[in-house]
Amino acid sequence: MILIGTMNITRTRGQGDFHCPTCGSLREYSLKSRRPFLTLYFIPTVPIGASELFVRCDGCKSNWDPAILNMSARDHQVAKDTQFRVEAFRASVLVVLHGGAINDREIEALLEIGHRILPEPIDRDDLGQLCSSAVQNRVSAANYVRSVCRAWSIEQKQRALGAMFVAATADAGLDAKTLVLLASLRDAMNLTDEEYESAIEAAIQWDDAAET
Repeated sequence: MILIGTMNITRTRGQGDFHCPTCGSLREYSLKSRRPFLTLYFIPTVPIGASELFVRCDGCKSNWDPAILNMSARDHQVAKDTQFRVEAFRASVLVVLHGGAINDREIEALLEIGHRILPEPIDRDDLGQLCSSAVQNRVSAANYVRSVCRAWSIEQKQRALGAMFVAATADAGLDAKTLVLLASLRDAMNLTDEEYESAIEAAIQWDDAAET
């Protein structure tokens, strides 16, 4: 019986230093190439595809596109800030959807939140698509926040909680169900009572300013 299969052959093409987004600091990297080969009796014989280049951090072992070597520390910081803003807005959308069908008052609140925290304001059509996607994925607000907030600073967590508070109270106000939801978000972000209260106070001021 002839044994035929495929395997990837990885080789190191170069090394150097780069700013790793995962480590958040300057790290050594290896520039590697990966190419699939046809194997005969588990021995690579014939290449069956083009080589793929990627950068691997020698510290955390994360893999990146080679374009990352051209990014400065400032570029990484801008990218991380943009990612946080998008994640905080998506969390706010999930908070609104936690209560079921979304109404006009909640839509307006989300558009205002998007205007304040997103790099570019979102319109109603894009918001509708985002809501539809969130409903289909069936991800709870607390679980989503828990999965993305690990890279957030305390200040970012408080800012995100403030946006979620505005979203959660846009329609029904601060009822018992909303308090339970906010408590779950506080626990997901591992905020202290003082940090939580400070974020809520700032959000109330933000909400009051929007009404005047």
